[in-house]
Amino acid sequence: MPDSPHETLIIGGGIAGLVLALEIAERRPVTLLQPSREALGASRWAQGGIAAVLSPDDDVEAHVADTLVAGDGLCDEAAVRFTVEQGPAAIEWLLSLGVPFTPDPDPEARYPYHLTREGGHGARRIIHADDATGRAVVETLRQHVERHPAIRLRTDLTAIGLIADVAGHCRGARCLDENGGLVELMAADTVLATGGASGLFRHTTSPDPACGEGMLMAAELGAELMNLEFQQFHPTCLFDPDGPPFLISEAVRGEGGLLLDADGRRFMPEVDPRAELAPRDVVARAIDAEMQRSGRDHVWLDVRHLGEDAIRHHFPTIHAYCASRGIDIAREPIPVVPAAHYSCGGVSTDLEGATTVPRLHAVGEVAGTGLHGANRMASNSLLECLAFARSCARRLRDASAPGDAPLTSWQPGTSPVPDAECQALLSEVRTIMSESVAIVRHDAGLAAAEERLAELAERLAPCIAEARPSVPLARLWHALRLARLTVASARARRESRGLHFNPDCPLHGDPAPQPSRLYLSDLTPASH
Repeated sequence: MPDSPHETLIIGGGIAGLVLALEIAERRPVTLLQPSREALGASRWAQGGIAAVLSPDDDVEAHVADTLVAGDGLCDEAAVRFTVEQGPAAIEWLLSLGVPFTPDPDPEARYPYHLTREGGHGARRIIHADDATGRAVVETLRQHVERHPAIRLRTDLTAIGLIADVAGHCRGARCLDENGGLVELMAADTVLATGGASGLFRHTTSPDPACGEGMLMAAELGAELMNLEFQQFHPTCLFDPDGPPFLISEAVRGEGGLLLDADGRRFMPEVDPRAELAPRDVVARAIDAEMQRSGRDHVWLDVRHLGEDAIRHHFPTIHAYCASRGIDIAREPIPVVPAAHYSCGGVSTDLEGATTVPRLHAVGEVAGTGLHGANRMASNSLLECLAFARSCARRLRDASAPGDAPLTSWQPGTSPVPDAECQALLSEVRTIMSESVAIVRHDAGLAAAEERLAELAERLAPCIAEARPSVPLARLWHALRLARLTVASARARRESRGLHFNPDCPLHGDPAPQPSRLYLSDLTPASH
């Protein structure tokens, strides 16, 4: 049975979803689907901070220029400029809500809050809450959401698909409750804030990464996807085979951390004049190359020279976590390895978050806004969440109600697919992607990945129509098809650019490159 209609449905409760809910709820009622407090999406794990032009010594043009350089010729300059210009007001809004950003203790400081510097940035412009910015922002926003009378927070539902009418407009989402029961949430407008697709890979920086579920749900309604081949691998994830993933923030290198090989020698100065502060794609590939040269499964990140007081002051969370894993970062270097971190592509949107499907919007990492181009610059992601969630809210505050139109039919099957089988197949997808579609790709590997993923789709497709809906099955089916689209995007780009590096086509191609654009219909019939 459909649930009662809701004006605005937001799927995803990270920073983008929480900001949007707060900004729109004064005008329209909101239902927000959010994971449990223990999960809270990738936003919670963001350590470094938010990039914004805040210091009198910085300016918008410099931030725009740095972003365009990092994006390697593929940024949408209008999106870059729009995002950067929204930064100061967005930070002031967060401060007004009580986000505990770290003050600058220097009485001569030109800005009251401490600003750090990260890779690709030519100035100190990263405002942060110690080294746990994402957690501080999420917890502050959630407190306001929980108190707002016009926001209905649902932590008991998981969206598995979107609802369309016969005109092709989005009308809400199909969800499963905690007992596997189907719940249909109808909405005048639906917003995806579901995160990226780093969960397509075996090693990630998040304990429970998204697998691109929102991207594929949008694609099922006919939405355009863009730039899926540009998956960012964070250069420095803690190498800890016995523990959960843990990110070692870009800010550690921003404050002077040095990358060392097995002999204790710095290798980044030989790779790039910016050394450890080069953009993430450059650093991740350099680490990958060094690991292959040495035969080691990690390199080292050294902050000992900063001194224990500075380490504890700037990186209390990292210091404490590493200590819990038996590593005293004030006295020994940190073992690190690149891991899947951030999706630079996603569901194509305009500057107000609108997708190519009427009444469907996307904000945050699920969206392809054009800001990041071929490579995301550090700490521009949370800025993007703020800028686009607030602009999307401005659009939706005064949106008219949709016209009446019959819904498309959908009849779920009844045959169960064991959760263990779904998990095993998802693990197989992740292995294929990690082996052939990761930091460095080759033509032969991409071709093999395409064939293996297609075979999995052929095996799984016949039972999908008969299967009883479940969260693991939905996640697998979304991930498998998005993986196939990602490989198709990587094979179609016959050049190495930004995060897409293929030694078989190492040079830039067209000096005015175009975004890659794909639809679910571009795959073979087994994908549908």
